[in-house]
Amino acid sequence: MTYKTFLCIIAYKYKRTKPLQTFGIFSTNFDHEYLTKHYIYINEKDETREDIKISTKELQTLLKKKSKNVAGTIFLYNPTIAPLGLNTDSSLAEQGFEDFDKMCELGFSDSINLFSKAIREGYRGKLIEIKYLFTYNKANIEPTPILEEFDSDLDRYTSEQFTRYDKELNYQDYLNISFNGKFVFFGTGNKYDRHHKEIIAYARNIATQTQKLGKEIVFLHDRNYDEEECVEVAYFLSPFATGKMRDIRANTFKNAFRTNPPTVQRLG
Repeated sequence: MTYKTFLCIIAYKYKRTKPLQTFGIFSTNFDHEYLTKHYIYINEKDETREDIKISTKELQTLLKKKSKNVAGTIFLYNPTIAPLGLNTDSSLAEQGFEDFDKMCELGFSDSINLFSKAIREGYRGKLIEIKYLFTYNKANIEPTPILEEFDSDLDRYTSEQFTRYDKELNYQDYLNISFNGKFVFFGTGNKYDRHHKEIIAYARNIATQTQKLGKEIVFLHDRNYDEEECVEVAYFLSPFATGKMRDIRANTFKNAFRTNPPTVQRLG
């Protein structure tokens, strides 16, 4: 076997290890970039071949029948992801990106890498929508002054006052929020700073409204709160962690998605 043939085999196997695709729409205002729409598509088994993955046009066709094709929603804190071929080291505009407000295929991130390992059987051929507490597309916003600005924005969100971050692009209008599919998995995290009272109330309002809409709320938790208390206080553990908890959180997330719809999981 030649070295070139060996590389081709490795590349082919690598292509087949990506059981999903991810798509999104970026919008921008006042030099802030937001991921306003985000979907992952769980490929059918034979669709992991590069030549028959779905296109953005085919995605739009699937989205015309959301009730049929969207299995549910995963709610995260904020995005850090870029279109294919670009990165998150600098703004998309600085990298020459011009397709704002258009659907495009995205690259992989830490969250998508986990999803690709965890969400497979029972979801193939389906879309899962990804929503965020804050759609500002930037790494490591916690803890930073950005959260202070978010908290201040949310304090005047329902007023006529201007906000620093775009009111429609960055925040969820929880009273008018809508979901497709059977479930909403909350992986927003739980370590909101105690003095960020508006962010805490915002997270609770989204969870409460989701419950009112009759959606099945799914999450990871520990022994600090039971399931009902978690919803009341918006105590939803992130599936992502560092150190010794990294594998524990990831494996617990995988356990949650062994069924469709997924199930609430307690760590330990």
